[in-house]
Amino acid sequence: MSSLFISLFIKLFFLLTPFFVLTVFLSLTEGMDKNARRKVALRVTVAVLIIALVLYFAGNPIFATLGITMDGFRVGAGSLLFLSAVSLVSGKRTRPEPEEDTDIAVVPLAMPITVGPATIGTLLILGAELRGATEQAVGAAALVCACLTVGVLLFSGSAIHRVIGPMGLAVLTRVTGLVLSAMAAQIVFTGVRNFLA
Repeated sequence: MSSLFISLFIKLFFLLTPFFVLTVFLSLTEGMDKNARRKVALRVTVAVLIIALVLYFAGNPIFATLGITMDGFRVGAGSLLFLSAVSLVSGKRTRPEPEEDTDIAVVPLAMPITVGPATIGTLLILGAELRGATEQAVGAAALVCACLTVGVLLFSGSAIHRVIGPMGLAVLTRVTGLVLSAMAAQIVFTGVRNFLA
């Protein structure tokens, strides 16, 4: 089970696009002091954790209610994830502007920047394809750890930015895009293979 946990943790960590999230977080909180920035980081972490866990456990009920096969959903979600990966690699992924009178920790930082359409689809699939209570629990633990790791990155955002700079964050964002493109290809391939079989 430890290998399953590590595998899921790595997948989920990259799925949350932490370095792109950190770039946007630093941009949106530029004028804030250290304490205010950390409060926003805490709210982002809690919001992402709640949203991600709800989606993780909602996969099977949603598929059953809508009558969608998991393999059909794999192809759609994998395609969305690939488009998201391409935008990260090319550096063309843009951040939505926050609306007035909204908490930037929830919109846009938690959703849709951290948990966007591609992430939603992939979380639904990951939660639905794990069988048994033990695997579900391991997946949930990996998801919680991935969300908390992103939270730690946001808390340490200023220090990370000083150490690696904007160029380093850009490189790490592109590496994230490459990992996501491989995940997307695997999800689509699995869906098509199962459908044809």
